[in-house]
Amino acid sequence: MLKFKILTLFPEFYDSFLNTSLIKKAREQGILKFEIHNLRNFSIDSSIDDYPYGGGSGMVLKPEPVFNAYENLKEKDDFFIIFSPRGRLLNYKLAKEIYEKSKNFLLLCPRYEGVDERAIIGLNGFELSIGDYILLSGDCACLVFIEVISRFERGVVGKESSVIDDSFSKGLLEYPQYTRPKEFKGMKVPDVLLSGDHKKIEEWRREMAYKITKERRPDLLEGK
Repeated sequence: MLKFKILTLFPEFYDSFLNTSLIKKAREQGILKFEIHNLRNFSIDSSIDDYPYGGGSGMVLKPEPVFNAYENLKEKDDFFIIFSPRGRLLNYKLAKEIYEKSKNFLLLCPRYEGVDERAIIGLNGFELSIGDYILLSGDCACLVFIEVISRFERGVVGKESSVIDDSFSKGLLEYPQYTRPKEFKGMKVPDVLLSGDHKKIEEWRREMAYKITKERRPDLLEGK
């Protein structure tokens, strides 16, 4: 079972996410467990942010509510993650490492200009980014993280082969996929996929995966 404890300023943000599709099914089956905590509940004076020292625009999340939440919720095996654009970039390799490191997560979702540095240093938070861009909040990044990590857990995705064949799982982007009809607006499904010859199909898929990766993400082929 994977357990996610989420620290957020907007708990309602997760209502739809937790009650939709595979995440909902996995939650109902006890494969995934979620706790959504309002960070405001851990503030001493109901204040959770303030202006940055030294000047600048925006507001900074104060350290007190973060420390209080951590001290009240953190369990021994919890991996404490803070979503931040300056964090390590999440990719397939890092996601697999994180999944193998822990099955329990305490996730902090900052808003505005981020969180006071003392909360990061003092609590040894692992800063994680989902891309080289800025979001309005860490909540969107949190949803991405949950979906990425959850796919590794047995039972979340119906067919394990779907996870094994994912883009990046073998260092390549995924090969093209087709379904019915056989022809649509003049575009036909490749004959090899209709042949029933599984060996040729696997060869075609490997070739196409390599070709697409070479065209779109040649960096993934470096060292191969």
